[in-house]
Amino acid sequence: WSHEVKFDGYRSQIIIDADGVRIFTRRGLDWTSKYRDLAEAAKGLNVQSAIIDGEIIVLNDAGLSDFGELRKAITRRQHDLYFVAFDLLHLNGHDVRDMALEDRREILAGLIGSDSRI
Repeated sequence: WSHEVKFDGYRSQIIIDADGVRIFTRRGLDWTSKYRDLAEAAKGLNVQSAIIDGEIIVLNDAGLSDFGELRKAITRRQHDLYFVAFDLLHLNGHDVRDMALEDRREILAGLIGSDSRI
């Protein structure tokens, strides 16, 4: 069993490959232009390619995700956006979905710095 915090945001995937960084919605729409700052932060990850599953959120003063503020932040306050990464699907050309979730999360944690917005 696994337990995790439920965040109120937009489910998204960051895709990093030879074409650069793109961020897609759960419906497959390319919203990279709406998440410019997060795409820029993802460029700093030390990978050749990756698909990272997560949730785009904004935190309120209590440190909780705030869906109401998320819509405003997308258009006016990009610096308030965070990508909460919770799964690694592909890494450097390898499909890692057959690995145990705990192992994928451990690899993912090693890719993301503590000061990153990802």
